[in-house]
Amino acid sequence: MLEQKIDRLKDEIQALKRLAVAFSGGTDSAFLLRMCTDTLGKNNVLAITADFEGLSKKDLEESRRFTKELGLQHKIVKLTVLDIPDVANNPPNRCYYCKKKLLSVIISAASSRGYDNVVEGSNISDTADFRPGMKAIEEIGIKSPLKSAGLTKEEIREASKKLKLSTWNKPSAACLFSRIPYGEKITLEKIKRVSDAEEILSAEGFGQFRVRSHGDLARIEVLPEEINKFLERNFRDKITHEFRRLGFKYVTIDLDGYRIGSMNDELKEEDKLFWKKN
Repeated sequence: MLEQKIDRLKDEIQALKRLAVAFSGGTDSAFLLRMCTDTLGKNNVLAITADFEGLSKKDLEESRRFTKELGLQHKIVKLTVLDIPDVANNPPNRCYYCKKKLLSVIISAASSRGYDNVVEGSNISDTADFRPGMKAIEEIGIKSPLKSAGLTKEEIREASKKLKLSTWNKPSAACLFSRIPYGEKITLEKIKRVSDAEEILSAEGFGQFRVRSHGDLARIEVLPEEINKFLERNFRDKITHEFRRLGFKYVTIDLDGYRIGSMNDELKEEDKLFWKKN
């Protein structure tokens, strides 16, 4: 089954002949970039990374490292999106406006270098979550070969492991904007505070986690089996001290543990349907 999906993916890539890949440095776009390169050759593929406020420094550096490892062409385009009110004001469909700006800039950068086709790394598993940005992808006309081939996140990890890609088991990442509750204005200061807090947890050995910012309160999500680490007094005091140094007054552990899109929990199903359409 996986082999058949990979064959479909190769066929779709081959039909495009020359393309640019919207490359975030994550598992999905890294796999797509490798498949495009294997299918079309390095001279016919350009990786483009949008360096904006929601991309962590760590992810940017890892995108550089990955393309360098494979000897690929890589263009980094720096831009800002927080000057867009519908992004900064953080409505539930914020991702639509942000994604539209990012992809428009990537398309322009690709076109200026002679690449008329642009692909991105959404997969079939992404359709199960509330992702308004998918609408922007469809409207702007960018292709999603992984999704078209029917590949799931786990299948992409499996295929990446077979290719010995360093990203095969990379923890799922997401735009830093997703750490702020809907309706709360996004600022550079809030984003930096969250990013710095997550660097602290990363340095302590956590892999899959989030720090959600609720005003002066930090809500830490780690894998359920790692929650017990915070029961040790010295460790807990250390994390609390470091987070308060960043400006958080309260530091809490989410007992449900890490989960994708937990900020969407506050949205009712009818709200999700509304924001997907608007």
